[in-house]
Order: sequence, then structure tokens, then C-alpha cells
Amino acid sequence: MRVLACHLLNDYSGSPKVLKQLLKGWVKNNLEVHLFTCGGREGFLSNLAGVKYHNFWYAFTKNPYLRLVFLLVSQLLLMLKVLAKAQKDDIIYVNTVLPFGAAIAGKLRGIRVIYHIHETSIKPAILKKILFGIVDRTADQVVYVSNYLANEGLVSSVKSVVLHNAIEEDWYQEKKQKEKHHNQEKHVLMVCSLKAYKGVNEYIELARSCPDYVFSLVMNSSQNEIDTYFKSTDLPRNLRLFDTQTNLHPFYNQAHVVLNLSKPDGWVETFGLTIIEAMAYQLPAIIPPVGGITELVSDGINGYRVNSTNLKDLKEKLELLLENPSIYNLLSLQAEKKFEQFREGAFIKKSLQILAIPSAASFQMSESNSR
Repeated sequence: MRVLACHLLNDYSGSPKVLKQLLKGWVKNNLEVHLFTCGGREGFLSNLAGVKYHNFWYAFTKNPYLRLVFLLVSQLLLMLKVLAKAQKDDIIYVNTVLPFGAAIAGKLRGIRVIYHIHETSIKPAILKKILFGIVDRTADQVVYVSNYLANEGLVSSVKSVVLHNAIEEDWYQEKKQKEKHHNQEKHVLMVCSLKAYKGVNEYIELARSCPDYVFSLVMNSSQNEIDTYFKSTDLPRNLRLFDTQTNLHPFYNQAHVVLNLSKPDGWVETFGLTIIEAMAYQLPAIIPPVGGITELVSDGINGYRVNSTNLKDLKEKLELLLENPSIYNLLSLQAEKKFEQFREGAFIKKSLQILAIPSAASFQMSESNSR
């Protein structure tokens, strides 16, 4: 069996990272895996052993009109590539709703199409309607990353299943080899895109209001982009800014708490991979009160749910964690327990069942690694 996986923009964000895990797991289980993605970029999908690459043209631009033109051109190219490559018994696996050219090709050829949907916050609204309309008309099955997404009802006529994201086993084994730092300074960490709706500005204000803590902000952006964004901002001295990082272990290792401050009126988090990574390090988290991310953190159990626009509440919850060792240790223990639900072994096994692979029970990851 062959899987033709399709993803638009290869970078270091969450959706290509999840696809990378799937591709590696499928290769280990002796599937023939082909990846269709844009060329000329480095990201999580680069240089994966055993994966056969088929690149097509796409260039990201900040101009929304030009970006739409580039998207349409890229999907025409992708559709033609998939039509030329696909065979009747293949499975076309579309990662996010953007590589819709592959889904149209699959529909034209009568090939099974599976969509893996990570989020639905797409603008403008007309583009969102068109993209999900294509999903509705071309998909044989939809995979959602959270129950929150599955319950949104954007694709109601297609069979669906929830596959929560998981931590890579190699990542977890690397984490186990690291001794946790016990810094006297109390460190707060947030990892996100450099977008206002991600709560970047609120994080800056929180750092300013809590001068006794060290705040680290890791952004999926270049240093030039960071300098431009903050050129008119008076940054607090206890704040450290970092550009794109391929290794987050040192940051989690020194952190005491991890934040996600996405603003519910601008961006609803559908999952939250960095929160799972934080839980692997026994770190409590403060997250938004809505979205799929709430399936990871129970308020007062392994973290807190706070609207990032409420600076007073944010500060109170952060101080409650960092100034009360008994509360912190209890939430830290619960974070570690919660993490066990998001191990890679079960994730890959369920993905094979979604693909309807008869050998799913023979998943090659060792029993010891999946515990």
C-alpha cells in the first residue's frame, strides 16, 4: 500500500511536525510513503529517511491577494503532480485543508482521500467556506486533532475520527537523558508564532508586571522579523527573545511553567503541542479557557485556564503557582500523569487503523518505548 501525503508549507510549526511523526511511523511499518510539499525550504518534513519526495512550487508572501494567487497556482501544480503519480489503490493523505489540489486529484481518480485537520481559523471567511466545501465534497474520511474541532460541524457529511497529537518517542527519550535544572530564578516560557493574536503583547505586559521572574519567548520567526515587530516596544529587562529553535529541550529544562496566551477572539487553539511537551517535563501550564487545548489542561488540576486579556488574573495564577511549592508540586505531578495519554506508540497504532492497515497490531515500536 502507498500513502501519498500532501502538505503545503514545510516549516517548523505544529502541523508539519505532526505529519513528520506519521510519516516516520508509516515507514517503520513498511508502507511506501510519498510526500508532496513545497520545495526550497527547511522544516520538520525535510530529509526524512524512507520517504520519497515530490516537490511543487509555492512561496509564502505577506500580501493577502498575492498569497491567494500563489496558493491557487501551487494547488494546480500539486493536482497535476498527484494525477500523474497516483494509482487506484493509493491513499491520499491531505495535511491541513490547504493542499486541496491533492484532494481534487484524488476525487477525479476515484482514490481514497483522508484529510487531517489541525485548525479551522482561516481568513477571510469566504476562503474558509471554499476550503471546507472542498473537504466536504472530496474527503472519504476526516481526522481531527481534538474533540473541539470534531464538534464544530464544518464537515458534517464525512466520516470522522479524533487523533490527538502525541510526543515523538525519540524526543521523549532525549528528554529522559536530561537532568532537570534547579534554578533559583523562576523561569516562565512561551513558544508561539510572532502574531498579536497569539498573545505576544500580553506576554510582554505580564513580564513587565512580574519583574522577579525570568520570561523567555521563543517565536517561529527570524531575528529580523523579531527586531521589526518590537522596534517600537520598550521591552522589560527580565524578558528574553529567541528566534526559531529546532531544539526546545534547553528551554523546557529550565522552565517552571509554560504559557499559551492565544486570544480567544482572534485565534482559538485547536490543540497545543507545546503544552504536551511541557507536561513531559512535569511543567504546569496556563492556557486559554476555550478550544481543543482545554482537553489537555484541567483548571486547578495540572494548570489553569485564563483569558490572556485579563492581566490581573494571569498574574495571580502565575504567582499562585510559583510562590506556593505545595500547589506547584501537586499540579506538576498531575501534568506528568496527563502526559501519558499522549505517547507516540498509541498515536501511530491508531493512525494505522485509520488507514485500515491489517498489520496495525504489529506496530514496530517496542513495548518498553510505548510506556
